Amino acid sequence: MSRRDEIKSAYKNLGKAHSFYDGMMTGTSFFGRIILKNVWCMTKEDALEYQAAAFEAIPKDFSGSLLEVPVGTGVLSMPVWKTLPDAEITCLDYSEKMMQSAQERADEMQIKNIRFMQGDVGKLPFEDESFDCVVSLNGFHAFPDKEAAYGESYRVLKKGGIFCGCFYVERSCPKTDKMIQRFYIKSGFFTPPFENAAGLQSRLSRMYSTATVGNVKSIAWFQCIK
Repeated sequence: MSRRDEIKSAYKNLGKAHSFYDGMMTGTSFFGRIILKNVWCMTKEDALEYQAAAFEAIPKDFSGSLLEVPVGTGVLSMPVWKTLPDAEITCLDYSEKMMQSAQERADEMQIKNIRFMQGDVGKLPFEDESFDCVVSLNGFHAFPDKEAAYGESYRVLKKGGIFCGCFYVERSCPKTDKMIQRFYIKSGFFTPPFENAAGLQSRLSRMYSTATVGNVKSIAWFQCIK
């Protein structure tokens, strides 16, 4: 079984959706499937594909230090963190409410090797080269200072470490772009400017020794080595 298939299998233990956001991200609720189809032009299987690709670079026997920023509600990450019992996992988010939801999910799944911290991705409270892996899921399209977020993610990652994750990119699906402009920016959920897939590949290739970028519709996933 490939690593990507292993991660997809881990999502069988996703558990119940705690919120509308959870159902939307996973396509496990009626309204979530409507949002996936009409905003993101995706099926549940499409969503599973980019989510698994975002984690694929993390080995199944990973036992190093890992930072997830932002953790959000943990709906996408906790099933994977459950499979890494020897890792030292730190989850950070600016929103205490989101972080509380993630912690509740971790408790439900009995994930013990994890800690939660409130903080700002633009000024991470960690020393240089603190982590073997940095993961960012669906965060960069919301960060107000994206340059700081890229810089801080790089700074706290050890030489040879893994940077991986996913987020919205423009110019990959016109219908999604229109919905983002019309609703998501005005509501404050997303903050321009946004990357496109080619620009993201170029940026990450300049920063990291290796960088692989792919996309499923308007969500790009990336796997980098520092």
